[in-house]
Amino acid sequence: MEELSLLRLVPLIPVLASAVNIFFGTRLGRKNAGILASAAVGLSFLLSLRIFWLLPAAGSFRDIVFTWIESGPFKAQISFQADSLTAVMLLVVTGIGLLIHIYSLGYMGHDEGMVRYFAYLNLFIFFMLVLVMADNLLLLFVGWEGVGLCSYLLIGFWHQDHTNTIAGNKAFIVNRIGDFGFLLGILLLVWEMAGKGVWGIDFPALKESAHLLAPEKVTLITLLLFVGATGKSAQIPLYVWLPDAMQGPTPVSALIHAATMVTAGVYMTARLHFLFSLAPATMGLIAAIGALTALFAATIALAQNDIKRVLAYSTVSQLGYMFLAVGVGDFSAAIFHLFTHAFFKACLFLGAGSVIHSLQGEQDMRKMGGLKNYLPATYRTYLIAASAISGAPLTAGFFSKDQILWQAYASPNGSVWLWLLAWITAGLTAFYMFRQFFMVFHGKCHVAEQIRPHIHESPQLMTVPLMLLAVGSIFAGWLGTPEFLWGSAWDHWLKPLLGVPEAAHHENASQEIFFMFLTMTVAGAGFYLAYLSYYRGAKFSERLSSWAGGIPHRWLVNKYYIDEIYDLLLVRPFTGFSSWLANIFDLAVIDGIVNGVADRVRASGLFWRQLQSGNIQHYLLGFLTGTLAILAYYLGR
Repeated sequence: MEELSLLRLVPLIPVLASAVNIFFGTRLGRKNAGILASAAVGLSFLLSLRIFWLLPAAGSFRDIVFTWIESGPFKAQISFQADSLTAVMLLVVTGIGLLIHIYSLGYMGHDEGMVRYFAYLNLFIFFMLVLVMADNLLLLFVGWEGVGLCSYLLIGFWHQDHTNTIAGNKAFIVNRIGDFGFLLGILLLVWEMAGKGVWGIDFPALKESAHLLAPEKVTLITLLLFVGATGKSAQIPLYVWLPDAMQGPTPVSALIHAATMVTAGVYMTARLHFLFSLAPATMGLIAAIGALTALFAATIALAQNDIKRVLAYSTVSQLGYMFLAVGVGDFSAAIFHLFTHAFFKACLFLGAGSVIHSLQGEQDMRKMGGLKNYLPATYRTYLIAASAISGAPLTAGFFSKDQILWQAYASPNGSVWLWLLAWITAGLTAFYMFRQFFMVFHGKCHVAEQIRPHIHESPQLMTVPLMLLAVGSIFAGWLGTPEFLWGSAWDHWLKPLLGVPEAAHHENASQEIFFMFLTMTVAGAGFYLAYLSYYRGAKFSERLSSWAGGIPHRWLVNKYYIDEIYDLLLVRPFTGFSSWLANIFDLAVIDGIVNGVADRVRASGLFWRQLQSGNIQHYLLGFLTGTLAILAYYLGR
């Protein structure tokens, strides 16, 4: 019974705190509202730890709260589950979410909308918890849509700025495109299962019955589900919303990129691994899109100068790695990289927030430099996180990225081409991350003269979360060390649920070590080139940017003009057609009919009103005229 009460309380506490802040937050005050929101997430984190502790003995447990929909044999319930995958996601969402809440107490301390901010933040956590704890597709979809709504509210939090509003709208609309495909996939799956006599939509029932589906139906269903994942987790072609999501407060960016929304697509594919594993065509497509997205986003990050935008494209790239792992069948590796990525990406975003906070809102890296001595805590933690995402040896990113690269080559579903794309991406990642690091913290200070006297390290409310995340950026990866070292506790935790594909050449440890060495080499090369260009002052980057007349560099700076292409081919035709419907069809046809009927009624009323003169002589005349007309009619027959 303890397990059941715990499952209910984990999502309930944040949503109750959100409700209190919505209705009574102004009375509590900004500081108390923030403390309440942070305490709620902290309590959910403690309960998640308790669930994690109880799982090995229980295996899994389920809590049915109430029956939501019941029609004949079909039944949908509000019910939560906890298994090894759920436990990992609970710790990521609540643990990283707690640190971001604490950081926000310092970052948003002087913002007039602080109460509203924490109400939205708690609501975001609630819907993400519903998503990862749901034991059926419909409840998962509720959480799925909920995080989309909250992202809209938080990205456009400073809605007084029109740019923020546009970014929020863009995120909302692009995600709705993906969500439409996701919903179609759910409906088709339920329809096909009902045709097989299976009415259950909970995951255990679907897992037991998935083999009944025809191969072509499984392929179509999984393709539609993956469309939803490309929207939520920002993969080609629906990635365009995520870089613009940087308009919101920096802690929001950290939460979206590290622990919540963008991980939803990866989690969904892992949760439905039994379905995707039956669709080899879909798996091949996922692997290809993941590898291409990783490389594509990494190339764009090379030339960006906004500190948060570089991190945004790095998120798109790292999510590509996760989907590459999904595509080659190693769902455990995908979740492992999701887990490690949460630490170093949250640390990077919060570190960027500390820099922006100290520079009074400046985000252009060309106007930074030399901040090492001004922000020592931020500097050290940023160095650790940048090393982790670059795959520096013994850091968290080193082990999780190595597992993906090895499986991309050696698994039965892998290929040398997938490995090559991921390998090149690893080198590019090291280059653009340390390009950013050196531009921000080293070299000549380019900060405006009027700002320099005010540069200072962030308060402890902001630096302590950075330090804790930096520790995780180092040690989180040790849970998934290769088998030729001391084995993977991670695989032992998730293998019973997700399974771990045996690499085609896994028995050859020396080959795996060789490929690990290749990855370290290309990452080291990326770091060295960044060091030469942005620390030692070599002209390598300048020569590269001017290569071929500077055209490739302009393409990278302008993100391959994808937004402009989308605007030309999709946005303008759609808005033009909408304007035509509004101006021609709506105004001329719909309004014409409505207004025409109204005019006829009004004219008729005016005519009949003239007959109501109030003069008895007119009424007698009308009576006599009518009588004579009737008599004439009958006499004429």
